[in-house]
Amino acid sequence: MADEMVRRAQSFVNSFYGSRIGMTVEENGKTGWPTMYALTRALQLELGISSLSNSFGPTTLAQLTAKYPVLNSGNIPSENFCKIIQSALYCKGYDGGSLDGIYNPGVQAGMTKLKTDMGLIGLLPGSDLTPKVFKALLNMDAYVSVNSGSSAIRSVQQWLNGRYLNRQDFFVIPCDGHNSRDVARSMLLAIQYELGMADGVANGVFGPGTQTGIKSHSVSTGTSGTWASLFSAAMILNDQPITFVSTFDSATSAVVRSFQAFVGLPTTGNGDFSTWASLLVSYGDQSRKGAACDCVTRITPARAAALKAEGITYVGRYLTNPLVPLPNNLPEKAIQEGELQTIASAGLRCFPIYQTYGRDASNFTYMAGRTAGQAAVNAALDHGFKPGARIFFAVDFDAMDSDITSNVLPHFKGIQDAIADDGNRFQIGVYGPRNVCTRVARAGHSTASFVSDMSYGFSGNYGYPLPTDWAYDQIVTRTVGSGAGAINIDNNIASGRDTGQGSFDPPRTVKPDVRLDPSVIESMKTDVGKYMESLGYPNDGGTRTYQHWKCFQSTVVDHDDLITELSIKYNMRKALVQTSAYWEMRHIEPADLAAWEVAIALFNTTGKFKDTSTGIAKQRGLTLVGAWNHCLRAGLVTGRAIADPNSDQDKYNIWKTAYESETFDITSVFLIHMWDIAGKPLGDDTSPAMRPPRLDYVDEEIYDVLRRYQGPGEEAYAEAKKRMGLYYLMEKYNAISRNR
Repeated sequence: MADEMVRRAQSFVNSFYGSRIGMTVEENGKTGWPTMYALTRALQLELGISSLSNSFGPTTLAQLTAKYPVLNSGNIPSENFCKIIQSALYCKGYDGGSLDGIYNPGVQAGMTKLKTDMGLIGLLPGSDLTPKVFKALLNMDAYVSVNSGSSAIRSVQQWLNGRYLNRQDFFVIPCDGHNSRDVARSMLLAIQYELGMADGVANGVFGPGTQTGIKSHSVSTGTSGTWASLFSAAMILNDQPITFVSTFDSATSAVVRSFQAFVGLPTTGNGDFSTWASLLVSYGDQSRKGAACDCVTRITPARAAALKAEGITYVGRYLTNPLVPLPNNLPEKAIQEGELQTIASAGLRCFPIYQTYGRDASNFTYMAGRTAGQAAVNAALDHGFKPGARIFFAVDFDAMDSDITSNVLPHFKGIQDAIADDGNRFQIGVYGPRNVCTRVARAGHSTASFVSDMSYGFSGNYGYPLPTDWAYDQIVTRTVGSGAGAINIDNNIASGRDTGQGSFDPPRTVKPDVRLDPSVIESMKTDVGKYMESLGYPNDGGTRTYQHWKCFQSTVVDHDDLITELSIKYNMRKALVQTSAYWEMRHIEPADLAAWEVAIALFNTTGKFKDTSTGIAKQRGLTLVGAWNHCLRAGLVTGRAIADPNSDQDKYNIWKTAYESETFDITSVFLIHMWDIAGKPLGDDTSPAMRPPRLDYVDEEIYDVLRRYQGPGEEAYAEAKKRMGLYYLMEKYNAISRNR
């Protein structure tokens, strides 16, 4: 809702400062960061700072402190300086009187109320404005409860402000009833101050000095004073049901036992170091030894024995391995041949992890989730995991809350839909920071969390409680064993919510494709249709020429013998060809048909060839010439003469063959893929050569083959991501057929 006083503040900063501070703001009466940035720049201008910034940083604070350590009705440098204060009060929701440039009674009342809400009125009585409060006035933090904020957390926030604001590196924290990164850091600063650390030494980091100090400040029933207050504050910030008190009583001890049981600590009921650590940092006490681990190294019999000796029961291993160039390649990241049997023989259990690159939000979408879901199912079955296993899908980047809303949740909805369409043979887990795990679970997209708590600096870990459904809590990297048994692991605490699997089906070996089993064709057609519908392609074809059933029949069923034969000949998965051909046929439009007729008529009347994509697999004449020439020269195909790419007659002849023959089109899909893999030098597509065709291509290679078929443009890169999901559906049924 628009506020008239906020609108006046925006009008003021635009009219008086706009051109001089290098920005104007929308005069919409709504508080936002742009308005706060503009007011910050206006203040910097008034302070004589020449290099303006959106940030109220150390220079702004130092200049303000040096020139105006106290601002009040008797000490205001100018009307406009005061109007900046009044405008900031309006934007924060406080009274600033009329916008008259006077530190009037309205301003004084608003300032008093603001400091009261901050918990500062005892430390800074009256209506004076000090530099750190001014800094807090020019941000978007709230000092009243918002979004169902906890009154207990708010009382902690106010207490921290009122006790520590005069320390050098402590700034006003929000008092909105929600824990956050800033609040968590301030809690650590408070502990460091109470440990006697000087300003400039205390830094809000859970380092060796802080840990040593905390070990000397265990609390238990009967403890009172500041350390009891700090401990109860830490409990409250971790959503524990206690009141903020200065005495550790029996009721507090009971809640501590419950918390210790929840996070996997001995239930002593005392605030010992391990409990303090679990309250203050995501990874907790890293000297703990968990019953689980994950690793990127093959489990050999010697390593399995070392893990058993270390007390490990559950081992997390990766289903696939991204193709990473040396020296960063991890050749044993994915489960290796015979490894699951080694794990089972040693009495260990394995839980599967599915991870591709996924290092930023753009890699997480609904469509990518559907792809990941089916790809993970295929890989789990390949390795021998039995139905019922929980696959943990990774979100291995510092996802902001907004990223979770816009990208991660749709991604996991895609995973969930793919797993459901597969018959819910596997359960869904999420691997990532605390906030990611919690929100994915609350949305109903996962059944347990593998928490990357070792990534302490992630925004999604800093200030968030441990998810209630945690199965594995990743806390530290260490090396266990020696000699041949030495192995580097991420040690994880296990809650028992997931126990992996201790026996496995025989792995599905890498072998050539066979004809589709007739029993899978109808299900395959249904699943492909559902996937395309999820991308916005209706089964009835919509505005495009062909319906789903016709495309599936022409590109998958009718030519299955040919596709199988050529798949074996060229050592290429059938799904690659089925995907490219089906995708292209689904995209044929009436305008394409008209363009084909124009091309034929033009050549017949003038001898000039106007190249365009034709046939069920939408192949251009120039591309066909290049692919066939390449494969003819390489001895991969016979039966045609080398064509001249500069000859309209030659290009038209091969184009007309594609226009008339589906068999030729399907064969040409193989040859275009072979040319693409070799690194075709055509137009703008200068992609390097790939590994020769093989039946165990990894995700990146599959993506590259599918993308190169379409070309080098941005559309090709975007659509290849969609075709990946189609590929894994095609591959699902080819795998069933060849493993019958």
